[in-house]
Amino acid sequence: MQILIAALVAATAITHTLFAAQSAARSDPVLVRSVIDGDTVNVSTFGHVRLLGIDAPELGRGFDTSAPFAREARDRLASLILRRWVRLEWDGPALDVYDRRLAYVVTEDGQCINTRLVQDGLARVSARLPLSRLPELKRAEAEAQSARRGMWGTTPQIPSTSYTRPAGAGRAKAPRAKTPRTPKRAAKQKKKKTK
Repeated sequence: MQILIAALVAATAITHTLFAAQSAARSDPVLVRSVIDGDTVNVSTFGHVRLLGIDAPELGRGFDTSAPFAREARDRLASLILRRWVRLEWDGPALDVYDRRLAYVVTEDGQCINTRLVQDGLARVSARLPLSRLPELKRAEAEAQSARRGMWGTTPQIPSTSYTRPAGAGRAKAPRAKTPRTPKRAAKQKKKKTK
């Protein structure tokens, strides 16, 4: 029984060590070629990368309207990393349902961009699995909420989606003059009046 327990403890320690090593795996420096939206970038070598553990408001495509703070999130992400060298740090699943790589984006000075966007109130924590940076992301979200930054602040001004005027708006219509448009109509109206 003691051998079984010792083997189980050893296997658990090895698994934990391998998981810790895998969660801390970082890529070589990659160049951010473009920013797709507030939580997706295109980098050299890997292509599309979704920022792990967070969700930024969606940009409208086609006829869809952008969510509040979607453009701000994209612009902030672009200002932080567009055309700069970053490292990708993997933790948990490698791909999402759209075959994008999932990773933390870390700058050369060690700043986690995922955490920065949450801290600025331009993304929220959306992790469904335990991640190594989840406590850090949750602290950043709590800080943004208490400081009322970005999406946690006041409600943004959202334009009306109605295409009709409110009741009583606009000018009153003037009555139309009853003038015949064709000689035939004029003759019909004349006959009606004389009857």
